[in-house]
Amino acid sequence: MSPTSILALLFLLLAIVIVVKGVRIVRQSESMVIERLGKYRTTLNAGINIIIPIVDRPRDIVWRLAGEMPDGTKVVQYKMRDRVDLRETVFDFPKQGVITKDNVVTEINALIYFQITDAVKAVYEINNLPNAIEKLTQTTLRNVIGELELDECLTSRDTINMKLRTILDEATNKWGVKVNRVELQDINPPTDIKEAMEKQMRAERTRRAQIIDAEGTKTAAILEAEGRKGADINQAEGEKQARILKAEGEAQARLAVAEAEAEAIRRIAAAVETSSADPTQYLIAVKYIEMMDQVLREGGTGSKTVFMPYEASGLMSSVGGIKELMNAVKD
Repeated sequence: MSPTSILALLFLLLAIVIVVKGVRIVRQSESMVIERLGKYRTTLNAGINIIIPIVDRPRDIVWRLAGEMPDGTKVVQYKMRDRVDLRETVFDFPKQGVITKDNVVTEINALIYFQITDAVKAVYEINNLPNAIEKLTQTTLRNVIGELELDECLTSRDTINMKLRTILDEATNKWGVKVNRVELQDINPPTDIKEAMEKQMRAERTRRAQIIDAEGTKTAAILEAEGRKGADINQAEGEKQARILKAEGEAQARLAVAEAEAEAIRRIAAAVETSSADPTQYLIAVKYIEMMDQVLREGGTGSKTVFMPYEASGLMSSVGGIKELMNAVKD
C-alpha cells in the first residue's frame, strides 16, 4: 500500500472519529452541559446534537446510585455522569439519631423527592449535589425535631414534613433544585420510652372507657328521671281533667236539680193561686220526708228503733194539704 493510500485512510478514520464524537444523542428528560475549552458554552436538550470534538466536552456531575446486595443490604454509590437527569428523584437516607425538645434520643429516617430544574446551576453552583442534599436534610431534620417534644413528633408528621420541605426548597433553590416532598418513614424511640408510652396508652384507654361508662350511667339516670317526671305530669294532668269533668258534672247536676226545684216551685205557686192549700206546709213536708229517708238509711237494717223529732208530729197534719196541693198541681 502506498503512503498516499495510508494517509487517505488515516484521514478517513479521523473523519469518522470526529463525526462519532461530534454527534451527541440526548434522551428524553435528560440534558448535557457542554464546555468549550473549559468554559460553559451550551446545554444540550433531548434529541440529536452536534458539537466540536476535542474543543467541546460535556461537564460531568456526581450522581447518587442506590442499590441492594443479594443479602438485602442497601448499598449507596457515587458516580460521575456526563448527563443530568431531569426526572423527579428520590433519596432514601439512612437512620440518624436526633434529640427532641424533651431530651429523648430517637432514630428517624427520611425520604426526599426532588427534581433538577436548572442543569447549569446543578453543575456549577454545588460540587456534590447528592451529598449536599443529604447533609442539608439531616441537619434540617435535627433542627426541626429539636423544637418539638416526642409526642408532637409522633402526632405531627405532616407538620414536620411541611417544615422540612419549605426549608429545603428555599436552601436548594440556588442549586437549580426543586424539593417536592419530604416524608418521615420511621420514628423509633428507645425501648423504655416505648414501654412507658404503651402503659400510658393503656391507662388512657381505661380512663376513656370509665368516662364513657359513667356518661352512659348518667344519661340513663337522666332519661329515667325524665320518664318518671313525664309520667307524674301526665298522671297529675289526667287527675286534674278528671276532677274538672267531675266538678262540671256535679255543677250541671245541681243546676238541673235547681231548675227542677224552681219549676216545681213555679207550679206550686201557680197552684196556690187556684187553691186554698198552703205551699209552705208542702215544702216542709217534703223536707221532712227527705230527712226521714236519710235517718232510716243511716240507722241500718239491724236497727229497730227510729227516733223522730218532735216537729215531725206536724207531718200528719200536712198530709191532707199535700194531697190537695198535689191534686191542684196535676190539674
